[in-house]
Amino acid sequence: MTRVLVADDSSTMRKIILRSLQAVGIKDVTEAADGSQAVEFFDPGKFDMVLTDWNMPGKTGLEVLKAIRAKDAKIPVIMVTTEAEKSRVLEAIQAGVTDYLVKPFTSDTLREKLEKHGFAGG
Repeated sequence: MTRVLVADDSSTMRKIILRSLQAVGIKDVTEAADGSQAVEFFDPGKFDMVLTDWNMPGKTGLEVLKAIRAKDAKIPVIMVTTEAEKSRVLEAIQAGVTDYLVKPFTSDTLREKLEKHGFAGG
């Protein structure tokens, strides 16, 4: 069973992501309400994938990414963002981001990203 950590300060966005994950068969989801909580919840081996918003209080998505990479270099981390500036994209790539999901997105877009990284659900 695929276990996913979802970090977003918007409860509405977390619900959208949760529904999208459920639509592709992923039901084991832990929600973090901000970046600090995401870092607190993350332990190597506890999750199979992380979806994190870029702009959050506490810690940004980039800070979450760096904290996760310090603990686990291999786990797929997908940055959910409205940010399209190339400098930020490059910064996240250098920090080890796996992929991007640009808001607004559909369940199909999320499914494509998950399948691309070996998660077909379940």
